Amino acid sequence: MALPKANRLKSRHDFQAVFREGLRRNSSHFTLRALKPSSAKKSSLDTAAKTQPVDDVQDIPSTLIGVSISTKVSKRAVVRNRIKRQITAAMQQLLPRLAPGWKLVVIVKPTAAESKCGSQQFLQELEQLLAQTEVLHGHS
Repeated sequence: MALPKANRLKSRHDFQAVFREGLRRNSSHFTLRALKPSSAKKSSLDTAAKTQPVDDVQDIPSTLIGVSISTKVSKRAVVRNRIKRQITAAMQQLLPRLAPGWKLVVIVKPTAAESKCGSQQFLQELEQLLAQTEVLHGHS
């Protein structure tokens, strides 16, 4: 299953912003780049909240997720696409627990293709990286 369209990081400009300004956390198979929601948007939301109650959940921007996997991981597109599908499935399971407004890019390291690990290990590693960057609710 793919991520919902509202949660996909698509534009080159957004990817570059995450790489330029985002936090970086590493694990054995992934590097996570995470860009916090900007404080300018927070301040405008805070002033709006003071003037009138905010009942719309649509005002809160959704978390955007992108996956970057290069040919250094594997020359075969089949292998790269399988890894990408496993990562998006793991992120979809974690999506309800993510704080809103973040922009995340998961960068796959070549060790992910070599190790032949399953999507359950990917899920655990991603959960650990998200907890380190404090993107998960509760930071467990």
